[in-house]
Amino acid sequence: MTHRRAVAVMIAATLLWSIAGVVSRHLESARSFEVTFWRSAFNALALLVLLPWLRGPRVLLQTLRGGRALWLSGACWGVMYTAFMLALTLTSVANVLVTMAIGPLLTALMARAVLGHRLKPSTWGAIALAGVGIAWMYGHEVRGGDARTLLGTAVALCVPIAAAVNWTLLQHLKGRENPPDMLGAVLIGALLSAAVTLPLALPFAASTLDLSLLALLGVVQLAIPCLMAVAAARVLPGPEIALLGLLEVVFGVLWAWWGAGEAPTAAVLGGGALVLGALVGHEALGLRSAARVGSG
Repeated sequence: MTHRRAVAVMIAATLLWSIAGVVSRHLESARSFEVTFWRSAFNALALLVLLPWLRGPRVLLQTLRGGRALWLSGACWGVMYTAFMLALTLTSVANVLVTMAIGPLLTALMARAVLGHRLKPSTWGAIALAGVGIAWMYGHEVRGGDARTLLGTAVALCVPIAAAVNWTLLQHLKGRENPPDMLGAVLIGALLSAAVTLPLALPFAASTLDLSLLALLGVVQLAIPCLMAVAAARVLPGPEIALLGLLEVVFGVLWAWWGAGEAPTAAVLGGGALVLGALVGHEALGLRSAARVGSG
């Protein structure tokens, strides 16, 4: 996979991830832990089909016998799956996505501290500009929020922390001579999330429509794009993956506005524009640099 194709795959993954907010707003009866359980369960069922198709029937046994790195990555996926949906049931889509958007900064700092990576000035500049947009949105969205909103924001904060650990781990493994296949970690995360939330999800209250929507989230919004992201992580550095992941903020807010009537504030629109500008500028510089190397 070329760098340009990996970027395209990651952008497509963020577009699929971003539908979670708008779809969850159309649920009828399912709430909180039940929403998280069904989405993770459908995700696991989809992965039990997709992984053997991609890697052969032995992949499931290899996943269960995976090493510490595989299970650590799986735990990170499990935290992300669980915290994200719980946060959406507690606060607005914009608040959740804005909180998640600190991921690139956390990933860059973790890669710097743990792996000793030196980041390009353009990457630092893009992170700084995106950080300004995030701070702008975050300050306006959280200010004056009630206890439920603040709790939702705190739960959402678990997502970028787990993501930073995960992307840094994948970046570390990529430097090994024979890196392990980390696709199985996505399945481990789904199983862990479903197992943890099942006791808290009972008794079930989901309607037929709810189960249909949660199946859509489990397969299209979760299983497929997570596999795409792991594939892109083989080519892209962790900070760049996290930076591209910020597109989920822009896409998700627009989906919620268009499909659920959650109109973003002027602060969200202005901050989102800065985030998008940082992404476009960073990728444009990267393509120009790659073109110069190729022509040289």
